[in-house]
Amino acid sequence: MSDCVFCKIVKWETPSQRVYEDDQYIAFLDINPINPGHTLVIPRDHYENVLDVPEEVLAGMIKIAKKVAPAVVGAMKADGFNIGINNGRASGQLVDHVHIHIIPRHENDNLKSWPSRSRYADGEMGATAKKIKDAIK
Repeated sequence: MSDCVFCKIVKWETPSQRVYEDDQYIAFLDINPINPGHTLVIPRDHYENVLDVPEEVLAGMIKIAKKVAPAVVGAMKADGFNIGINNGRASGQLVDHVHIHIIPRHENDNLKSWPSRSRYADGEMGATAKKIKDAIK
């Protein structure tokens, strides 16, 4: 995709701070990091999101994330990390090129991973599970 910023990074048309690359994948620093060291893992080929990317490419992305994450944690002297994939604008996906976030975390970084949680009403959990089961193809 010619206007995709990540495709431009792949082609060296947009600068990036790459921390890993091979023939199929690139890992580079996010220009708007949640914490310093926030790294993105992308395939060189363009796929919009996790539903668009072939399973073998997604599996390769996970392997690269597993390789890069310990280096991010060590280099940033982090206490842990979040790993995630946003799909669609409602989830926070800002670039329509599938990518994995590796976000180093520190004990007192004041970031909340999830908002406070709620509980299902009586009977709602079973009905919700049934809806999901019925929708799986």
